Amino acid sequence: MFTQEDNELIQREFESLRIASLKRCANQGEYEDVIRAFEFANEAHKGVRRKSGEPYIIHPIAVAKIVVQEIGLGYKSIVTALLHDIVEDTEYTVEDIERLFGAKVASLVDGLTKIKSAMDNKHNSGSNNEVSMQAENFKRILLTLNDDVRVVLIKLADRLHNLRTIGSMPERKKDKILSESMYIFVPLAHKLGLYSMKSEMENIWLKYREPEYYEKISRKIDTLIEERGDSINQFIAPISQALHDEGYKFTIIKRTKTPYSIWKKMERKGIPFEQIYDLFAVRIIFEPKEGISERKQCWDIYSIISEYYRSKMDRIRDWLTVPKSNGYEALHCTLMSQNGNWVEVQIRSERMNQIAEKGVAAHWSYKGVNRSEKELDNWLTMVRGVLENPDVSALEFLDKFHEGLLASEIYVFTPKGDSKSLPKGATALDFAYYIHSKIGNRAIAAKVNHRLVPLSHELKNGDQIEIITAEAQKPQREWLEYAHTPKAKDIIYDSLKSDIHDAIVKGQHILETELSKLGVKVQNRVIRKLLIEYKLNNKDELYNKIATGVVKLDDLDKVLRKNNENKFVKYWKLQFFSNVAEEDDDNIDDVENFEDKPAIDKKKDYLLKENVDRTLTYKVADCCNPIPGDAIVGFVDDHNNVIIHKKVCPKAISLATVQGEKIVNAKWTKHTILSFLARISLRGIDRMGIVNEITRFITLDLNVNIRKIHFETHDGIFDGYIDLYVHDAQDLDMIINTLLKIKGVENVTRTDLKTN
Repeated sequence: MFTQEDNELIQREFESLRIASLKRCANQGEYEDVIRAFEFANEAHKGVRRKSGEPYIIHPIAVAKIVVQEIGLGYKSIVTALLHDIVEDTEYTVEDIERLFGAKVASLVDGLTKIKSAMDNKHNSGSNNEVSMQAENFKRILLTLNDDVRVVLIKLADRLHNLRTIGSMPERKKDKILSESMYIFVPLAHKLGLYSMKSEMENIWLKYREPEYYEKISRKIDTLIEERGDSINQFIAPISQALHDEGYKFTIIKRTKTPYSIWKKMERKGIPFEQIYDLFAVRIIFEPKEGISERKQCWDIYSIISEYYRSKMDRIRDWLTVPKSNGYEALHCTLMSQNGNWVEVQIRSERMNQIAEKGVAAHWSYKGVNRSEKELDNWLTMVRGVLENPDVSALEFLDKFHEGLLASEIYVFTPKGDSKSLPKGATALDFAYYIHSKIGNRAIAAKVNHRLVPLSHELKNGDQIEIITAEAQKPQREWLEYAHTPKAKDIIYDSLKSDIHDAIVKGQHILETELSKLGVKVQNRVIRKLLIEYKLNNKDELYNKIATGVVKLDDLDKVLRKNNENKFVKYWKLQFFSNVAEEDDDNIDDVENFEDKPAIDKKKDYLLKENVDRTLTYKVADCCNPIPGDAIVGFVDDHNNVIIHKKVCPKAISLATVQGEKIVNAKWTKHTILSFLARISLRGIDRMGIVNEITRFITLDLNVNIRKIHFETHDGIFDGYIDLYVHDAQDLDMIINTLLKIKGVENVTRTDLKTN
């Protein structure tokens, strides 16, 4: 039961929600619904506590406060937020909610309950189909996106509060929630224009994924604000005075890059904090003057402030003429301050600022603003089109959905001047299918800015496109290689289905004929060898490429006799296959399927050890190559192996989103026998013998083995990387810090092994 202190906390939290709700309730009846929803939820969750120990009802109240204060939704969304866990966690049903609070609230609660169930994957525990089932559930839930976007907005509020209180959760639960958040909810918040929510979720992710980086960057930001705060005030002063003289009513806000955005830029460019120069930005929010368009006033303000500071012309971003697809409108410019630093200035009206802060929800507060709603509808229609395609697997859909969230937009024009938005990387063929499927199917070429180009031509912002068609034209196989949008690919694939099926049958017949000449049957191990040889994904692709002549079987005998393995593995497999091949050829798979390994308890810490015979008790993922000391997450694969990824690895984030039940809480132990491969990138001022000095220092002074080295020099600057073997991240940090002391070495950072 709750203590008096618990009850006082509940009342305090609800009181702040009640006051905030008053502004969003149009009448007494709506206000009373909010009160009733709280009382009902409070009774339903009575005596229940969260992992943190606080009363559970605090969570629904907090979600409702985010909904009203940070997103700006109305009373039905507030009521829904208060009730969103009722059906999932108590005996009450959706029908009970409908009877008490109406059909719309019940529908919203039902949508949130289904999303939570899909994300938690509660009904699939340990089955081999667990991953695809979870993705399939998520796919079905997203079919409701077009019904009411408020479901997604409330879910984002729910996820944000879970992240704010993630510290009390078990490590495996943290891994799942953080990965889902970065893979789905952060891009979704961006797509919906909820920038402040997006930034907060990113920062929380960084705080728990790379805590040392987060703390270091946060401290450096605080120090920089202390050191350069006055200079920003000096930069703002003449701007403020000039706008005041011109009769503008305005607010100027100073802001710095977030720790996550700084960390991301450091990682992407391989540079230290000190080499990030656009740390500060200034935002001008003005109250529009009557009778003059907001767009014209933005440019007017730009002309006023650029009289005082030199503008960097290639950094002007006009989101006024064509707003972003999520509705964002603003004019960005970059100006040189008195102290020689570039400062970004964002110019927005009050309406634009509301839309920037609260995304699509803000459009409901302003009449006549429908551009972003149209663009959002276009995106949702695309999502629905992919969802409803029966040939797209759930996991493939999840990847497409994620790509759609992240895609940057370009704006192009029809011959009549109508603006169309397409994802960055779209081709003329994508544009043709965007206009109409018949135009896409009959397209033979295009004119871009009145110049004839092939359908594979990649479009750029501002291009004007005219599609040239022919009645006799039909989709070609090679179109799949340069179609970029899911819509175009799906229509092309549907058109080619019958051709592809015929090709697969033909290819299979050709292969069977050629194998029979050699006295060989079509068996899985034969197919597997051919797939490896020709670097293909599956047997349908093999048959298709045989039929079309891409794969030639002239040297089939040589390929089948090719020795790809060492003698021991080959002998082992031959012995194994001779015993089981005739019994059940379909069971033959990777050797690891048959290793007898003990079951792994995913609820306990899995200690990463090295054995005395110089082997590991786990596998290191080659996508991110973690080394001891890195923040890591483990996954148990189908063969009961533990695969280790860095927690910040994009593939790990994707895996944790759909394989939450396979996460294992991996912990490093001391490694003293084996060394791990890592890469450091170096940059500095070139001088005679500097590369020799660096390599000699690493091998002789530090006694570290180098595997690979690459350096280039240009205009007195050297760039390069070194692959070397280290025991752990602490060793690597020591090497980096020591190399920085060599004269001429300006920058040393750890980089991805796949970076060239």
